[in-house]
Amino acid sequence: MLAASLINPMVPILKLTDTVSTALDWMDEFGVKQLAVANAGAYQGIVSEDILFDVPDNSEPLSRIIIQHHDIFATEDQHPYELLRLVNQFGLLVIPVVRDDRTFAGSILVADLIEHFVNQLGVQEKGAVIVLKIAERNYSLSEISRLIESNGIKVLSSYYSSGESYDPANEARLTLKLNRTHITPTIATLERFGYEIIEAHANDPIESVDQERLDMLLRYLAT
Repeated sequence: MLAASLINPMVPILKLTDTVSTALDWMDEFGVKQLAVANAGAYQGIVSEDILFDVPDNSEPLSRIIIQHHDIFATEDQHPYELLRLVNQFGLLVIPVVRDDRTFAGSILVADLIEHFVNQLGVQEKGAVIVLKIAERNYSLSEISRLIESNGIKVLSSYYSSGESYDPANEARLTLKLNRTHITPTIATLERFGYEIIEAHANDPIESVDQERLDMLLRYLAT
């Protein structure tokens, strides 16, 4: 799925001639704090509720207001992972999408993007989640999947985080969503082969995992 398919056609497009009052009304109606601005079909940037609230005269046109992120946008062929990077880097609540000629194609709501990842990562599926600490030089998803599947369990989705974000030992984190809640045998298998489970979350008891691990809550990517 590409950015073009996530565009929400119901999200209004503001014009430079629209007033601050109009922009705030649209934001209130759609429950968003940012909206994209286009002029004659060309993307101009994003206006934010915080800035609009500071304008003393609501009848002022947007052409006289600070419009942010003139050069921040997605293209129609970008993958949702790249969209997440934009959201995280620039604090976007809407993601403007432009065509190759920079004409404005529409906006993606961050809420819709998160829903996409929730569906793709199997978050709504019943099943356990485990997080492994792995030395990057030893990382092999195929090997880990084979060990898990040897217990009759399948990996619904995975998320790998580079060790550079955690510690100088360069140990990465691998988050796995499984299709079963009873994972005691799986935990035992992974530990027997030297894998360290640092988080585990499941509805069924996990006898071989310390209580401290049981108390840890997994935070999914789409947060």
